Amino acid sequence: MLHRQSFLRLAAAFLLAPIVATAAPAAGEPVWFGVSGPLTGQNAQYGAQWKAGFDLALDDINANGGINGRPLAYTFEDSQSDPRQAVGLAQKFVNDKRIQIELGDFSSPASMAASPIYQRAGLVQLGFTNSHPDFTKGGDYVWSPSISQADAQPLLADLAVKTLGFKRVAVLFLNTDWGRTSRDVFVKAAEARGAEVVIAEGYQPDEKDFRSTLVRVRDANPDGLVLISYYPDGALIAGQVRNVGLKQPIAASGSVYSPKFIELGGAAVNGIYTNTAFFPDEPRAEVQDFVKRFRAKYGKEPDAFNAYAYDAVVIAAAALREAGPGGDRKAVRDAFYKIKDVPSVVFGKANFDPQTRRVIGVKSVDLVVKDGKWALGDPKSRAAVASVR
Repeated sequence: MLHRQSFLRLAAAFLLAPIVATAAPAAGEPVWFGVSGPLTGQNAQYGAQWKAGFDLALDDINANGGINGRPLAYTFEDSQSDPRQAVGLAQKFVNDKRIQIELGDFSSPASMAASPIYQRAGLVQLGFTNSHPDFTKGGDYVWSPSISQADAQPLLADLAVKTLGFKRVAVLFLNTDWGRTSRDVFVKAAEARGAEVVIAEGYQPDEKDFRSTLVRVRDANPDGLVLISYYPDGALIAGQVRNVGLKQPIAASGSVYSPKFIELGGAAVNGIYTNTAFFPDEPRAEVQDFVKRFRAKYGKEPDAFNAYAYDAVVIAAAALREAGPGGDRKAVRDAFYKIKDVPSVVFGKANFDPQTRRVIGVKSVDLVVKDGKWALGDPKSRAAVASVR
């Protein structure tokens, strides 16, 4: 018996299109994948968002024949997105021969700590939210449908410098390998676009009081702030910014895009901009079909992390089908070099670069928190930024 948080879901239809049953529902012994990610701790909301996306994907896949007739199922182990726990879970997954592919962990530091174990054991690690540029350099069993920070941070620089008009930029960044790497890429991109980064301050993952840091930021006299943060720390910073006299507009990395960011930050996050690869108001047919089915199942709108998780399971299922029966982990790895045009909510069709083992294609939608909700952002000037506040 696998971990008590194993989940198997049946119903609905397959692919990102109107629901039409084209195969008998899956039956028999499940094909298993493992998930390492946060179910408790400060990043627990991301794990909850993952589960919703996973379960909707399993509804679709299993109602349409599963993996060559067998149902797809998963076991979700709680790492709290901590590198030490992620390493322990990696060892557990590689030793369980029923696990044919692993998804996760949430943060790049946690995933990269575990990558050597997956690589040595020959179990594909699909890090679908791992944007660190070096993540997939861990080996040929390490793959990612996440946009690299090497691509994402220039898009954030476009938002901050070109769209919002920041010329003197202050950067606050999470002082982890992911945060430092993202900072370096952002700073280079912002300077290439004509801005000056007047201060860049790091903070620790467990930091709660940012006032002394924010005073230094204030004294550097920026005309805009950029947060390279996750939603918990980003919301905390936003709640303290105005208390030290900072009134400048704020842009944040796409990792803050979560309902929890607004829940935790309240009025303090109103007017903060970000960008993301997915937003439920996009008119693309695959997005609107996904939103309709997600709303029917859960009674609420999906966000990017729901979509990333859904896509990850669809991609994993495509590789498992291509690999064929038998539970051969090497065949699953080989299948990633063969699968093409996998249906994707985020990308329309997902394809991988065989050299980098990352998904091909970069897209971005600018968002802003307006009246306590995420909304499409299309500001044309600093005046437009001010009007949001």
